[in-house]
Amino acid sequence: MDRRHFLQSTAALSLASATGSSAQAQPKNQGLAGKAALTEQLNPTIQDARNVALAILKPSEKELQRGLELHADSLVFDTYGFSPRAAIDGDRMKKLVEAGASDIEVKDLSEQMTMTRYVTDPIEQAEYLAAWRSSGVTCIFQNAGEEGQDPLRLLKRLSNFTYATDMLKDYVAKAAVPDDIAAAKEEGRHCLYFTGNGVPLTQQWVSVEDELRYLQVYFQLGIRMMHLTYQRRNMIGDGSGEPANAGLSDFGRAVIREMNRVGVIPDCAHSGWQTSLEAAQLSEKPLVASHSTCGGIYPHIRSKPDEVIKAIADTGGMIGICCIPRYLRGKGDITALLDHIDYAVKLVGVDHVGIGTDVAYNSQQSSAERKKVPSRGKKRDDFRSLWPNDDYKTTSEMTRSIAWTNWPLFTVGLVQRGYSDHDIRKLIGGNMLRVCQESLQ
Repeated sequence: MDRRHFLQSTAALSLASATGSSAQAQPKNQGLAGKAALTEQLNPTIQDARNVALAILKPSEKELQRGLELHADSLVFDTYGFSPRAAIDGDRMKKLVEAGASDIEVKDLSEQMTMTRYVTDPIEQAEYLAAWRSSGVTCIFQNAGEEGQDPLRLLKRLSNFTYATDMLKDYVAKAAVPDDIAAAKEEGRHCLYFTGNGVPLTQQWVSVEDELRYLQVYFQLGIRMMHLTYQRRNMIGDGSGEPANAGLSDFGRAVIREMNRVGVIPDCAHSGWQTSLEAAQLSEKPLVASHSTCGGIYPHIRSKPDEVIKAIADTGGMIGICCIPRYLRGKGDITALLDHIDYAVKLVGVDHVGIGTDVAYNSQQSSAERKKVPSRGKKRDDFRSLWPNDDYKTTSEMTRSIAWTNWPLFTVGLVQRGYSDHDIRKLIGGNMLRVCQESLQ
């Protein structure tokens, strides 16, 4: 028996109980009550996105009802995404800009507001909770660390979401271990499991051990998954935006070994293809591409080719298909998302695929509040986000069809594609939960 099948078999028992694969595992009438929460009293933004997706899918009444009830019953785990975002306080931000604040100060306050303002503002809180309710999502693997390696840079988002989950823990709590996620589902709550968009490094380069000592610190602060790279090359390996595709460095190999030891999931979503392949070949625990696409459908730099997806699956890991039309291509809408899921399932099996949306719901007040803030003029592109030229045109219909609050219709789409209830439960949450369990063993 190879490592991939051994890991699957050892996790099967705990997975079955945590994901509610039997009717007895679900609280009585949860499915019916939950289905109403997914469909009733939707605000205009959420309802509009639903209408767009439904017009594309055209499900029968039987498919729609089965999908909604299954979604309400299931543990739903976004393999990489963002908690619903609040609107900024435009008046406060305007004063900051007019006072001559630095770009970093403005950016930090903007992030703090979008990531925490729903804690104290009643209007934003109502919107935040409505987005969670209509999504039916149990847990998000939350982007809780800004892209980079500097521990102080990575700390800021983590502090925002630690604060938010501390203050709203009766509704959206921080999950420290997979059992917390299963408990949230049982109790009708939601939770965040934290990931960081980089490995925290001292950047003093005294020794390998010195460089890696903050990895365990961030694990103890709640980070359970880390990006190896973000677009560009770093000391770990080449990012997805690098043309050289040089792969994992010697230091990067030490990083993978330390992540395995500590229990942090290596994430190659933004890594180059060779870096991703070598990380999978080295890792002794599950590795993921938490929000990516299938290069066999369209070879975007953020996709993974078949060879890499197979190597990821061989670790016991998984690929999460994202909701970015530019990466999905084809029609760029909810059908394209389902096409990538189908492709990955046929390639490596249903146990190694999930959905990592990489998108967020934004408050209905966001646009009006941002219009209050004076323009700061043209800025240079961030180095970390430099992309190859791309003339792909994304339409509003595409993005609305795969809006974050359309999670229930992702499940409906899987019903239409002929997946069993058991396999759908894996795809929409069970597989990510299993990876989390195995990573901490």
